Amino acid sequence: MQLRFVGCGDAFGSGGRLNTCFHVSGESANFLIDCGATTLPALKRYGISRDALDLILITHFHGDHFGGLPFLLLDAQFAKRKRPLVIAGPPGIDIRLTRLMEALFEHSSATKPTFDLQVVALEPAVPQTFGAVTVTPFPVVHGDSGGPFFAYRIEAEGRTLAYSGDTQWTDTLVSAAHDADVFIAEAYTYERTVKNHLSLKTLETHLPEINPKRLILTHMGDDVLHKLDSVPHMGASDGLIVEL
Repeated sequence: MQLRFVGCGDAFGSGGRLNTCFHVSGESANFLIDCGATTLPALKRYGISRDALDLILITHFHGDHFGGLPFLLLDAQFAKRKRPLVIAGPPGIDIRLTRLMEALFEHSSATKPTFDLQVVALEPAVPQTFGAVTVTPFPVVHGDSGGPFFAYRIEAEGRTLAYSGDTQWTDTLVSAAHDADVFIAEAYTYERTVKNHLSLKTLETHLPEINPKRLILTHMGDDVLHKLDSVPHMGASDGLIVEL
């Protein structure tokens, strides 16, 4: 399988980076993790087929992780997509998606898609399988609005991929990412404590108990980006491809 960072920036485009969206593809799996506002042009930039996607997993309802869905869905509609698509995320995703569609494109939520679209609410700690992909959500801590908030442990084609989502440190990250083949983790700040976000130094103190085979940093703010050359971990960049 292959992991591609379609976008790996924070909400404010630090370093000129695009909003969060990761593409995972293999022999039987083809899905996105998060769909930030810049996702559609980024997918087109990197030549990733939107029509081949089977699943989009959403970690929470902030615009840099969720705001690209109306553009992606309308693009699919205008292209007369026929392949079924599942969008899955925290409880309330159906209502949130309808409100978002209406906020950006009035009456768009009432248009019947040309394809079978399922919007599925996931429950914390309950694994759910979508074709070749099994995902287990873990609750994380990222504020009072835009949630519920999830980290994900994803199993597909014999590999385990974990993603922290946006969060301050919480012990559920150990369960989500323990022994994962790849752990994609937010490192919003270098060592400064910011409520609802994870610093690199805090993350490093917990790496022995998480024990991922590979760690990739994402959602980095300016202070981390400026130190990235001296950081002993892989940092994501827009367009980066990683073999799983």
